[in-house]
Amino acid sequence: MGDRSSATLPAVISMNTSGGRGRRDVPGLATRWVLARVTGPSMAPTVRHGDRLLVRRVGRAARVRPGDVVLARFPTRPELLVVKRVRRAVPGGHWVEGDNPLVTDDSRAFGPAVVVGRVVLRLRPRPGRLAPDPRQPGEDLSPPA
Repeated sequence: MGDRSSATLPAVISMNTSGGRGRRDVPGLATRWVLARVTGPSMAPTVRHGDRLLVRRVGRAARVRPGDVVLARFPTRPELLVVKRVRRAVPGGHWVEGDNPLVTDDSRAFGPAVVVGRVVLRLRPRPGRLAPDPRQPGEDLSPPA
């Protein structure tokens, strides 16, 4: 499974992703709240391998802002459920990137993502709200809109 990273969430939420088709025929979340377990390094240092996150489903009209940590799917890879940070809105969804610039399993590789949930807080192993974006202002690595 070489294409798995911190963005990839294992079977702990697979039962919650079968219902509620969203935009562009990308599976949404079947329940309002989901518990997600992170694998891999793409969101380090904000979210680390093994962290458990409480995620709230996002509806079509929900406002997602740059800087939000979200659960998303890529229309080009709908089976891949990822935790990423929103950089900006783009045609077809949102440009999302991991906080670790060395891991590029995000919009830089797969294009725009459809946000299906917003991370509310980390439950384990260090309970609390997530840290703000660790990058310096203006350090957006994505191509221009």
